[in-house]
Amino acid sequence: MFESNPKARADLKSGTLYALLGEGGWIYYGQITDEKSVGFFLRRDREVAKVPDILASPVMAVVTVVYPSITRVLRAGHWGKLGRYELAGALKIVPPEVQWPSGTLTVTVWEGGLAARETRVEDPEIQGLEVMAAWDAEHHLPARLTADFGVEEAAWHVGGPVFRERKLKEEMARRFPDQPWHQLPSDWVRTGCH
Repeated sequence: MFESNPKARADLKSGTLYALLGEGGWIYYGQITDEKSVGFFLRRDREVAKVPDILASPVMAVVTVVYPSITRVLRAGHWGKLGRYELAGALKIVPPEVQWPSGTLTVTVWEGGLAARETRVEDPEIQGLEVMAAWDAEHHLPARLTADFGVEEAAWHVGGPVFRERKLKEEMARRFPDQPWHQLPSDWVRTGCH
């Protein structure tokens, strides 16, 4: 754990770098982007690494984190602020995202903050894109980072990119077949992972 500070507040200025405690005692790293999202690096350590090494790591995911939850984890000592640095190169580009309204199979791909096109959820070109969502720093992100890092088996209920969200919907339908809100539409295209 990092030092708890009951007066800590989330710093959402671009370039702010955080170290955060994930599952299994791993330390992950996230940097605030120009859009106030958090870009997480494909790197984890047992001790906090040197900042140049962190910022040279590839980006694993860029997600929206609920701002008050960042303050909460800073105060509890689950996150530590490392400072503000030049934004990592890969985080200077806004990655495309997918907006997937409930109950539909038609999604909107957003690029550069604009709705670029509509497609179906099984479109092979969008499977790795992030589904728009807000993640809680304490309750959602540790499991999410484990899933994204991909070494240990992740919890079955962790979504994120389109492909994982599709698998999640299939698993919900399997586990709760009598719940109408978990039934898959008749034209659902299976992921082939069950």
